Parts: sequence; C-alpha cells; structure tokens
Amino acid sequence: MKYYFAPMEGITGYVYRNAHRRFFDQLDVYFTPFIVPARNRKFSSREKNDFLPEHNEGIRVIPQILTNKGEDFIWAAEELKKYGYDEVNLNLGCPSATVVSKHRGSGFLGEPDMLERFFDQVFSALDMKVSVKTRIGKDSPEEFYRLMEIYNEYPLEELIIHPRIQKDFYRNEPNWEIFKEAVSLSRNPLCYNGNLFTAEDNGKFTDSFPSVDRVMLGRGLVANPGLAGEIKNGEKMEKSRLRAFHDEVLTGYEQTIPGERNVLFKMKELWAYMIQMFDGSEKQAKKIRKSQHLSDYRMAVDSLFRDFDLRYSKIF
Repeated sequence: MKYYFAPMEGITGYVYRNAHRRFFDQLDVYFTPFIVPARNRKFSSREKNDFLPEHNEGIRVIPQILTNKGEDFIWAAEELKKYGYDEVNLNLGCPSATVVSKHRGSGFLGEPDMLERFFDQVFSALDMKVSVKTRIGKDSPEEFYRLMEIYNEYPLEELIIHPRIQKDFYRNEPNWEIFKEAVSLSRNPLCYNGNLFTAEDNGKFTDSFPSVDRVMLGRGLVANPGLAGEIKNGEKMEKSRLRAFHDEVLTGYEQTIPGERNVLFKMKELWAYMIQMFDGSEKQAKKIRKSQHLSDYRMAVDSLFRDFDLRYSKIF
C-alpha cells in the first residue's frame, strides 16, 4: 500500500513537509498546496519557495495546480518541468466558495463539457504525467457517472477520489457506494481520500476495497503526524517525538515568516488539528488559541506536553 499526504492550504508547505519527513519517514508522496497560474505568467514567491527542489531534497513531491483554463495548466506544468518535476496534479476537489464561484476546484465538476475540452487541450499539448484529485460531483453524487466517462477518456497517472460532493464540504460520511462504482468503472489507477483518521479506519477501508493499493491521508495525518507509521508498523506516537516535530516546525516558521503574529497564526492553524491527540485538553487548547506572543504560546505548549496524555482512539 502507498500512502500520500494530501495538499492542505496553509499547512502542508515545505517547512512543515521537511519536518514531517525528518520525524515521520513513512510516506511515499507529498502533494503541494495548490498553485494558481497568474495572468502575468509568474509564480508567486510563496508558490516558488514551496516547490523549489532545494526546499524538497529527498522528498517525492507532486505539485498541484488549480485552474479551469487549459493554457494556464499547460504553462504551469511546463514551467514546473523545468524544475525537474515529471508529474502534476489537477485540483478538482477544493470546496471553498471563493474557488467554486470561479468554476475552479470542485466547482469545475459542474461544467463537464468544459472539463472535457480542458482535458483535450491538456493531453494534446503536454508531455508529462497528469493525475487528478476529484470529488464525486458538485451538487449530486449522480454527476460522477458522467465525470467518470470523461476521466476514462484520458491516460491519467492516477485518479484520487474524495467521495463527497462539493456541497458536503467535509460534512457527512464519504460515499463508499459511489467509490465502489468507481473501482469497477475506472480505467485509471485509483487512490482513495477521505476520513481515514486512525489505523482502524484504514483497516476498514482496505478490508472493503482490497484492490485499491494507495490512499491519501489529510486531516487525520495533520492531527497525528505519525499516522502512516501506525498504520504500517503499529508505531504509537510518543510525546517526545511529537514535541520535537512541533519545535522543528516552529523554528522553521520563525526563520522563514516575518512577524511574530504571522508565526503564531501558522502554529494555531496546526493546533486546530493536532490538539485532537491530547486527552481532556480543551482548556489548554483555548490558551494556545488566545496567546498573543510567542512567549505565551510556548508556555501554553510546554504545559500541554507536560500535563496531558496522548490518546489513540478516534480523533475526529
């Protein structure tokens, strides 16, 4: 089984990625948070820093692109090829209202004819591997049958399916019935993504879909950075390793992000997930959220690691 780290905007950038690889070396592929091709045909400094090879040494990274314009996707992919990348991923999964309103991400799924023309243009012009991360529709799971017809027309490197519709966001349970249909219908290799928060969740999935040989972990992996190791080898998280990982991420942000408040924002965003690993830590989580200075933040984190135990039951 292959294990991927899902692209999560604002969280899984190169600072986090390098720290994760150092302390939890169990993943096969990391996907970058999405890159949006700009009209001026230039990457932003943030985007460029994230995919620069020198910022990802020893890590298998696949850049993800967010657009609904074939020429923009082709330009971004060809530029990324100059940096040594042989594969790019198309984001058809982001459910954010600001993205969807522009018919991008999972909003693009509501325009199947336009999506088909997009793929015609991309695959006729681009000499690179192209994978797709998709939801099963914008408004209804029934949309997925038409989408699968489109995906089957093209030689995708793989099709990563998050079996929710756009309107679900991350509510409701993933639709395993539709994913079962995808397994029988897809001509491309499939990867599953959605609600694999524990080793037990992963076990239930593999029992239900033994032919699927790759999964993408997202929120569960941010909450428990050692989740892949726990799934593969039964390794339980140790507080000392989690603390060392946290400190490496914090140091990386202090070195690369200007301003104490900006560093705090990034760390608080991470704790929105990682706090799930600690038993009875609601009050301590509030102290972390309310900290206004790094000194206050460090005191709150010190207390959390000192006074609270890790838990290994379901974390969401």
